[in-house]
Amino acid sequence: MNATLETNQLRQLDQQHHLHPFTDFRDYAANGGRIVSRAEHIYIYDSDGNKIQDAMSGLWCCSLGYSQDGIKKAVADQLMELPFYNNFFKCSNQPAVELATRLCDMAPANFNKVFFTNSGSEANDTQIKFVHRYYELLGKPSKRLIISRKNAYHGSTIAAASLGGMSTMHEQTQGLDYIRHIEQPYWFELGGDMSPDEFGLWAANELTKKIDELGEDNIAAFIAEPIQGAGGVIIPPDTYWPAVQKILDERDILFISDEVICGFGRTGNLFGFQTYETKPDLITFAKAVTNGYMPLGGSLVSDKVADVLLGHGGEFAHGLTYSGHPASCAAGLATMDVLQNTSILESSANDLAPYFAQALESLVDHPVVGQVRAKGLVAAVELVKDKGSRERLAPESGGAVYTRDRAIENGLMVRQTGDAMIMSPPFVTSTEEVDALVSKLTLALDKTAAFYNVK
Repeated sequence: MNATLETNQLRQLDQQHHLHPFTDFRDYAANGGRIVSRAEHIYIYDSDGNKIQDAMSGLWCCSLGYSQDGIKKAVADQLMELPFYNNFFKCSNQPAVELATRLCDMAPANFNKVFFTNSGSEANDTQIKFVHRYYELLGKPSKRLIISRKNAYHGSTIAAASLGGMSTMHEQTQGLDYIRHIEQPYWFELGGDMSPDEFGLWAANELTKKIDELGEDNIAAFIAEPIQGAGGVIIPPDTYWPAVQKILDERDILFISDEVICGFGRTGNLFGFQTYETKPDLITFAKAVTNGYMPLGGSLVSDKVADVLLGHGGEFAHGLTYSGHPASCAAGLATMDVLQNTSILESSANDLAPYFAQALESLVDHPVVGQVRAKGLVAAVELVKDKGSRERLAPESGGAVYTRDRAIENGLMVRQTGDAMIMSPPFVTSTEEVDALVSKLTLALDKTAAFYNVK
């Protein structure tokens, strides 16, 4: 009785005082939501006692699940020793120094500098400042334009949202005028009669066309996620990234690989750009760097860029109070310990990921499933009304939203983006738990087919 009363009070207070991210404020104030009270392994528990399998790793970040006691202890110990001091005024702290060193050691040999932020959004804001400062110091101030892709997600600050290609975000906030967008490599949505390989080359050529339109002398950088995560797990055709890299090799344009979702093992390699064999000049990271236990993001800066920034001198007029926060960096170090000193990355890439992809493939014959796509431990199930024409299930009312809600009722936390069900399960998920994931998702798809009368 007390627990129920406490839950109701929490919900009421939450509705009265708490504005949530990416939420319809009026709807939430009227209807409220779920209070998550604890988590263990790959499960979250709400204040009503419901146990829910988390197939989203929190928000792409808790790749090692919720029971990593070594990370928790590292944070607690650090708070007892040095809970905070800033990294301004020529100061540093041991966890920040050690994590910067560790990340550079793990990255390709030409990356030897790190700038810490609190999130991926702030890290991408920082990338803009890096590329503009780089070309300013080289005496090329006209190179300020940055090319991104439609339906990309690079964060939600004004600068990061401008980099992204989410139309709803652009409708609410006027974007920065030096960012341009090209078409995304989304074959299922845009490929038409082209084969995936043909479409991959077509999508890559969109970058060439935009460079020719704007002029190479005016373009500073191209930013892209290896796989567009929040955009719907858009896995590019195999021909796409080699063609894009060839375009960039031939031009004086920096490449920013946004690894906020793909980084630290999600695609089967430490970074997504390694999976696709691209060669970034700047790497954006966040989320899984601390397993989601503490906020931390940042930029890995290549020697090509860092040598110019350091060689010309002058203050880099940018910083954040919590850059290199000692407790966050302690969490990062403990997370890297798990990734480097256990077999978790190898087993997730070689054993769990193939099992996950094969299990999901069993859904391709379901009446409302148009495509299943997976890379490493990230996947999407695309929903349709008609498989042949790829007609969407219910774009006006969000058929995938209905499926998501049914999945959560079944004890499975997945996410809906557009007409796709997307997921990124923790690396510590067992094969039996993958089977449970697919079983619960199948039940939600069955209810969706019945609701929309698709046979």
